Amino acid sequence: MIDVLIAGAGPAGLMLAYELRLAGVETVVVERHEKRPSYCRGFTLNARSLDLLARRGLAEPLIAEGWQVPHAAFTSLPVTLGLADAFTDHHYTLGVPQTRVEEFLEEQAAKLGADIRRGHELRALEETEDAVVATVGDERLRAAYVVGCDGSRSTVRKEAGIAFPGTEATRYSLLGDVGLADPEALPFGVTTGPGGSVFVIPRPGYVRIITDDPQPDAPITLEALQSAVDRALGRHVPLADPRWVTRFGDAARQAQRYVHGRIILAGDAAHIHPPAGAIGVNVALDDAFNLGWKLAATVRGTAPDHLLESYHTERHAVGEKVLASTRAQTMLSNAGEDLQPLVDLLTRIAAHPAGNRAFADAVTCLDTRYDMTPEGTHPWIGRLCPNLRLTTASGHTDVAALLSGGRAVLIDLTGIHATSPWGDRVDIVEATCHDHPELRAILLRPDGHTAWVHSAGDDVPDEALHYWSGG
Repeated sequence: MIDVLIAGAGPAGLMLAYELRLAGVETVVVERHEKRPSYCRGFTLNARSLDLLARRGLAEPLIAEGWQVPHAAFTSLPVTLGLADAFTDHHYTLGVPQTRVEEFLEEQAAKLGADIRRGHELRALEETEDAVVATVGDERLRAAYVVGCDGSRSTVRKEAGIAFPGTEATRYSLLGDVGLADPEALPFGVTTGPGGSVFVIPRPGYVRIITDDPQPDAPITLEALQSAVDRALGRHVPLADPRWVTRFGDAARQAQRYVHGRIILAGDAAHIHPPAGAIGVNVALDDAFNLGWKLAATVRGTAPDHLLESYHTERHAVGEKVLASTRAQTMLSNAGEDLQPLVDLLTRIAAHPAGNRAFADAVTCLDTRYDMTPEGTHPWIGRLCPNLRLTTASGHTDVAALLSGGRAVLIDLTGIHATSPWGDRVDIVEATCHDHPELRAILLRPDGHTAWVHSAGDDVPDEALHYWSGG
C-alpha cells in the first residue's frame, strides 16, 4: 500500500513529491516518458515562486544559475510592470529553463527518498472505499491517494470522471526553437509586418519564434513555421536547425473539482490557459505547495476534516483568476480597432505607480490571499508572510529558515505561548523582531501563509491552531 501515487514528473509532481517526503509520507512518482524532454517549454520563475521555494531553502541554487529581470512577464500592454515595490522578497523574474527546474526538483525529491519511476505510464484507476488501485504499465499499484499531475490530457482526471469545462481555442500560434540563417534579419522582440507580427526571444545558441498560425489543421513542421513567419512579415527570413516546433491555442479550461474522494489534481491536469504572462509552471508549483502539507497531514491522520478540501477551495479560486488574467492578456494583445480605447485606458492605468503595482501583483499571483479561520484584520492575514529577520537565543534567523522543515511555525515574540499543546505538530520559536516591535506572535501555515497575527490585546492562537493543525 503506497501512501501517495503521483502521475507525472513535471513541476507540480516533483514539487509535490518533495513536500510529501519532507513530511515523511511514502511517495511514488510515475512518468510515462523514459527521460526528460530535450526541448524546454518555459524559462520563467516569477517572484511568488521564488518566495515559495525560498521557504524550503530551494531558491538560491536556481537564482545562482538564472538571470534576473526586474519586471513581471506581461503580454498585451506597452508598459513594463516593475517589481521594485511589490509585496515580495524577490523583486525580479528569474530566467531559468523549466527543464533545469525539473531536474533540480527531481534531485531534491530523490534525496528525500521519493521513488521516481520513468517509463511507467498510468493507464487506469479504480477507486475503492479505502484506496485507489492504479494500473501502471502491467502493474497494479494500491495507493491511499492518487494525484494527477499528468498534464492537460490527464489520464487521472479522465479516469476519475472529473469535468473539465471551459472555452475552446479560437486562435492558434506556432512556436519554434530555431536558428536564424541571418541573425540580423529579425531583431529580438516584436516585429510587425503587413500580415501580422513575429515575437523573437533570444536563447543560448538559438531563438524562440512565436507567430499566428494561419493553418491550425496543417502538420507542425519547420516549413509551416517558415510560411507563417514569411506571411506575417511580408518577406522571407530563412529559418534553420529546428530544435522544437509546436502549436498552441488560447483554450482555457479548469477542472470542476481538484479533490474527488481519494483522487486529486494539480498543475495542468487541473487547469489550462493561454501562455500569456509565462505563468504556467509557477501556478503548478503553487498548487503543489498548497497541497503537499495538507495531503501529508491527511495521510498521517492528524488533519482536521476540512483540510484537504481547503486545497480545492483555495486553489480553484486562484485558478479562476489565472484563467481570467491570461485570457484578458490574450484578448488585449489581439485587440483590433474596436478594443483600442480599452487598451489605451489600461495603458494609462498601468503607467501610474499604483496601477503598475496592482497589475504586477495580479499577473504574478503576488496578490494571493487565502481566507483564514479565524478571520483577522492584520494586512498579512491570508498572505505569504514576509521573510522577517528574527533573533533567537541561538542567533539570527528568518522566516524562510524556520519554514524549511515544512511544518507550521508559531513565532512567539513575547514569551507568552511557549507551552502550546500543539508542539508535536507546530514548531514554537521564541524570537524578537526588531523591524516590527508591534508584533506579539505570528502563526504560519507550512506553506508560509499567515494564519494568525497577535499585535494587541489578549488574543491566543488556539482557534487558528485547531483549525489548521487539528488536535
